[in-house]
Amino acid sequence: MSEQLAEVDRLRASLLSKPRVSDPPLPDGGEITGEDVLFRIEHMVQSVVGSLSAGEAPALVIRNRALWSNIRFDDSIGLQTVSDSTVTTVRSDCSSSVARFALTLKLLSVIYKLVQSNTYATKRDIYYNDTQLFGSQRTVDLIVDDISCMLRVPRRGLHVLATSKGFITGDLCYTEEDGSRVNCESSSTPILVSSNVCGIKNIVSSAKFILIVEKDATFQRLLDDDFCTKLAPCIMITGKGVPDVNSRLMVRKLWDSLLIPVFALVDADPHGIEIMCIYKYGSLSMSFEAHNLTVPAVMWLGLLPSDIERLNVPKDALIPFTKTDHSKLNSLQKRPYITSQPLWEKEMELMLKWKLKAEIQSLTSIAPDFLTRVYLPNKLHYGGWI
Repeated sequence: MSEQLAEVDRLRASLLSKPRVSDPPLPDGGEITGEDVLFRIEHMVQSVVGSLSAGEAPALVIRNRALWSNIRFDDSIGLQTVSDSTVTTVRSDCSSSVARFALTLKLLSVIYKLVQSNTYATKRDIYYNDTQLFGSQRTVDLIVDDISCMLRVPRRGLHVLATSKGFITGDLCYTEEDGSRVNCESSSTPILVSSNVCGIKNIVSSAKFILIVEKDATFQRLLDDDFCTKLAPCIMITGKGVPDVNSRLMVRKLWDSLLIPVFALVDADPHGIEIMCIYKYGSLSMSFEAHNLTVPAVMWLGLLPSDIERLNVPKDALIPFTKTDHSKLNSLQKRPYITSQPLWEKEMELMLKWKLKAEIQSLTSIAPDFLTRVYLPNKLHYGGWI
């Protein structure tokens, strides 16, 4: 309890000179200024101070980001948190939640100072500033997302950035917020996706399409084969598996700026399909920020389960389904967006019928360069994209 009271005291001083408000407007969407963020944090802390002054145990109310029942689907945006979501109450007088309560106040204090001083920090910076207090990086990550959801402010609006893991390459140049110019086609090595995607400006590209690649290994193979220039000028990006927020922000930024087709190249398995769905429709835990992260125009280029039969991929290159695969596929088939994709449903039915999956690399069993020389060119030519 001492930790949470200390955090309240640190923020109390900034509130004493401000008029008390009972129910400030917290509009969703639109441009959110630093003053808006400070105002929302102050209102939250005023509520805590008010409870303490009344001799009551303060509590924080957080939308539950782990329930599909809290989600609605809009095919023009993706997964969105419903306004009447089930909530979790984080109480200061409960042994199971008091630590979370105190850490949330601590992070609110950190965020308040960042916004007030117009400076930025990564989640990693915040964690390593007091590793003993937070215990793990995951704790910081989860609470920052909780705060973003509670305040209805995108993470960048909190001045908290995430360390990127994704790579990008191809016909693309842009300027970072600090003024540095980035040329993604000037080197044989890919560029790390910016940790401040929202600050990118002056995007220049003659790319015909954007290709999202699930795996780093496939991305590197396409890079080695000079795929971005041999077939048609394009941009390739990989989140190296399940994409981080910065990779998703980058795809959305490029789609908004360039208005070109976006394709997904993923394994023909439930995990690959889910990764594509995260780019296209968003994730359950980040549904409150779908309008910034999703690209509903993403198209499934491959690898399709039907391609396995059509191309006569050797049986020894295929992988039998596991219980985890069955469970993941059953979960996907129940997702709210699947009914809007009848062709996807057919592909998943084939996968379930055969009880087999295939990685993109299985195409090398046909020919070492089959992916770049035959498969992708035919897919893109047949669709009329190049």
